[in-house]
Amino acid sequence: MLRLSAVSKNFGSRVVFGAVSLELAAGEYVAILGESGIGKSTLLNVIAGLEPLDSGEVAFENRILNAMRDEELTLLRRDSFGFVFQAFHVLPQLSVQENVALPLLLQKKSNPEKTRQVIAAVGLAGREASMPRELSGGELQRVAIARALAGDPKLVLADEPTGNLDPENARQILALIRKLLKEKGSAAILATHSEQAAAGCDRRYRLTAQGLTPLP
Repeated sequence: MLRLSAVSKNFGSRVVFGAVSLELAAGEYVAILGESGIGKSTLLNVIAGLEPLDSGEVAFENRILNAMRDEELTLLRRDSFGFVFQAFHVLPQLSVQENVALPLLLQKKSNPEKTRQVIAAVGLAGREASMPRELSGGELQRVAIARALAGDPKLVLADEPTGNLDPENARQILALIRKLLKEKGSAAILATHSEQAAAGCDRRYRLTAQGLTPLP
C-alpha cells in the first residue's frame, strides 16, 4: 500500500533524516519511535505530501506522491488519508459533531448516524453539541482521533495521538484505532515517544538522522 524508498529531508544544512525506507501493507499498524524533535512529525508530513522531500520516493497504491500535482495530492489526502495531529487542529468555530463530520462532508458522504457512532466510540457520547472551548485537552485529542477515523481512510497518520490522554483513555484509544484498522483493512503509522503506546503495533522502528532502525 505504502512504500518509502531512501527518503531524505533537510532543513538547510541540517539533515533531519536520510535514507528512510519502509513498506506498509493494508491492515498493518507500524510505530515510529523517537525523542521529541527528532523529525517524526516531519516524516509524517513528507509521507502525506504536506512537505517536500529532498531525495527518494514516496508511493501510495503505486502512485508516486512526490511526482503528483498539488491538486492531485489534495484529493488523495481527502479521500484516502486520516490525520491525527499533535496540535489537534480542531476547528474552534465548529461543534464536536461538525468537526468529526468534516471528512465525510468533504467527501460528499454526509452520515450523521455514523458520525455519532464514531464520537461514541472515542468516549464522547453526549458531547456532540459541545464547542472546542468547552473541552479539555484529552477530549480535544479524542475529537481529532474521531475525525481522522470518520471517513474510513486507507492510511491513518497519527502524531502522538495519546499525548494528552490519561493511561486508561490512552489504552482504550489505541485499542480502538487497532480495532477499526483491522475491520476496515486500513494501515496506520503511529509516531510516538512512548514505548507503551508503540507496544501494540505490528512493527516498531526508531527514527534517527540515518534512517529507520527496526526494533524487537
